[in-house]
Amino acid sequence: MSEAVKKEAAGVPAWVMTFADLMTLLMCFFVLLLAFSEMDAAKFKQLSGSMKEAFGVQSEIEVKTIPKGTSVVAQEFSPGKPEPTAINSVRQFTIDSNRNTLDALDRELKEIKETRDHARRLRLALKEEVDKGYVAIETEGTKVLIHIMENASFDSALADIRVEFSPVLSKISRLIDNSSGDVSISGHTDNRPISTDRFRSNWDLSTSRAVSVAHALLSESAIDPARVEVTGHADTQPRASNDTPEGRAKNRRVDISIVRGAELDQIRQMSISESAAPNIISEDGSP
Repeated sequence: MSEAVKKEAAGVPAWVMTFADLMTLLMCFFVLLLAFSEMDAAKFKQLSGSMKEAFGVQSEIEVKTIPKGTSVVAQEFSPGKPEPTAINSVRQFTIDSNRNTLDALDRELKEIKETRDHARRLRLALKEEVDKGYVAIETEGTKVLIHIMENASFDSALADIRVEFSPVLSKISRLIDNSSGDVSISGHTDNRPISTDRFRSNWDLSTSRAVSVAHALLSESAIDPARVEVTGHADTQPRASNDTPEGRAKNRRVDISIVRGAELDQIRQMSISESAAPNIISEDGSP
């Protein structure tokens, strides 16, 4: 018998069968391990992505915004205010709430800066009166407050402006124009009661003084009278304690409040109302 025939008769070596059985058992073992294991989808996705990128089959795309959610129609979706429709379906529109918030903050910062600049111009124009204590100027958010003290502007228990104080009101009126904002003029007194032939109480006196200042300002200012509000508060809004003569002197005043952020406050209030409103949709698709 030739050598080739002898090799063919011998067949496959015995160790090959043992090796094949071992590989089969190992494969079954790892399949069972995989079946009983819990896969971390995020890590698996990250790992597979890294491998794809390493082998040159993953393209990198820059993401500028974080998706807010997913839907069947779009990959970026956020709940909006439902609108009624003529058909039996639900329709919504979306708004960029973050952008609206940032725009409101930008407007508010601009209003505050303009308010401080306006107060600075008033202090420079009324420096002499401020130094003498006849006038005090401060800011509250988007409001400029000008405190006109009684010791320079009015005689005790009277509502007529002193002649020597008229030039001061003229300076103030020239610094108030239509671009300054709404103007509120309010009169204030101390807590000592008053009762004369002309004024029945501190309410009458505070209101009359505020009206006198309003007439003086409007006679020389370009501001629209429709944007002016006049009120009297008597002793209900003191700046200091009424227990001392100094405190009572601070409380006897007329305040000119220039409100620069009225429009911003309205926008903010509308945003709060819309966000607080319930979002309810009926079965026919109408809110």
